[in-house]
Amino acid sequence: MTLLRPITTLLLRIVPLGLFLLPGLALADVSTMAADSPALLGIPVEFLLFAAILLGVALFHNQTFYVATIGVTIIIVYKLIFTGFATGPGLGGFVAHLGHEWVTLANLLCLLLGFVILARHFEKSHVPVLLPRYLPHSWLGGFLLLVMVFVISSFLDNIAAALIGGAMAHQLFRGKVHIGYLAGIVAASNAGGSGSVLGDTTTTMMWINGVAPADVLHAYVAAAVALVVFGIPAAIQQQRYSPIIKHAHAHTHVDWTRMGIVALILGMAMGVNIAVNVNYPELADRFPFIGVAVWLAILLSLPLRRPDWEEMVASIKGTVFLLSLVLAASLMPVEKLPLASWETALGLGFVSAVFDNIPLTALALEQRGYDWGVLAYAVGFGGSMLWFGSSAGVALTNLFPEGKSVGLWLRHGWHVAVAYVIGFMVLLLTLGWHPHAPHTAPQQLDEPPAVTVPAPGT
Repeated sequence: MTLLRPITTLLLRIVPLGLFLLPGLALADVSTMAADSPALLGIPVEFLLFAAILLGVALFHNQTFYVATIGVTIIIVYKLIFTGFATGPGLGGFVAHLGHEWVTLANLLCLLLGFVILARHFEKSHVPVLLPRYLPHSWLGGFLLLVMVFVISSFLDNIAAALIGGAMAHQLFRGKVHIGYLAGIVAASNAGGSGSVLGDTTTTMMWINGVAPADVLHAYVAAAVALVVFGIPAAIQQQRYSPIIKHAHAHTHVDWTRMGIVALILGMAMGVNIAVNVNYPELADRFPFIGVAVWLAILLSLPLRRPDWEEMVASIKGTVFLLSLVLAASLMPVEKLPLASWETALGLGFVSAVFDNIPLTALALEQRGYDWGVLAYAVGFGGSMLWFGSSAGVALTNLFPEGKSVGLWLRHGWHVAVAYVIGFMVLLLTLGWHPHAPHTAPQQLDEPPAVTVPAPGT
């Protein structure tokens, strides 16, 4: 028994991750890889190194920072010595690659750290404490909170939506939030953004490339079904673990100044996002406008209320972890995707749970031939299936470190994967698969010129 216990624990962590990788392996084709990449059994070495990082994250969830940073360093050194980069060989190629990726990384850095400050302002405004006055004191209250996160994410960044949802849950459930409910919050934030060009990085990328906002709107058919499928079990899990508080403090009053700061940060982020992407899309990949806007708002608010800098410092390791994964994913020698089809889109959702969805979406936009609403749901919601599969998940687990376990996330958040498949199939059976025609010729103001830009906030 002493020997069987660690073996069983190891299998419970590795096998579920392997099951998530199977749909991605089914998509793999040697024709999608760079022809000159050294390979082992037909698999480029870079992918094996990336898989080792993911396995390390699954096995050593208390050391994910070191696993990711050491892993991406090894991949960089390997490419420097043996293969070079898509932008050129040696150090010059690496610098050129960073020159292409730095805007995405800088925006993610600013958003992840800035929205931690926002979440603390929101929590200390006392609005979450007052919510029990209006929410049912049963599992239905927890479900309605997930609905709120879903709606918020439709017009705000999904990182902000997840952190606001986490702040509300922390107060409503006395700081005891079930891991299955954490998975539900992340899933709600990603589902809510999947049908809106303002709610998710991937849909913003589509918008910038000329995909009309209406062409991703039907992702909400799948997202709404998924919300019900994962939301009810997650809310029941939470109610059994720590019921919603029944009474708010009678003397509690809203700190409207802090709520004003929250509105300022969100307003500047959303306003700059719309202004740049609609009016100056060619500039979006040259400077981290949205991240800078968030921090400008924080600096402007300093005379009003002191931010909780301590919370931001505590989140730095988790943020660097995500940036390392994003950088590692950008170094993979993926030249193209398999032929566009609903099967490919379904598989890409599972791949998004372990692979950054920004390059996947960029490749799909270049390839074309997709039903953009179906793809938006797949790559947007798919990352919810693992805690590190989306920036919203990493941001939330920075506040709730107990969620940084692949095994526990899959065990208690099983309903997210089930919801993904059911939502996808309902969308496919009701509306079907309708590939959109090439979209590179803009016709209206809401269909800006085609410029592939990996926007922030995935």
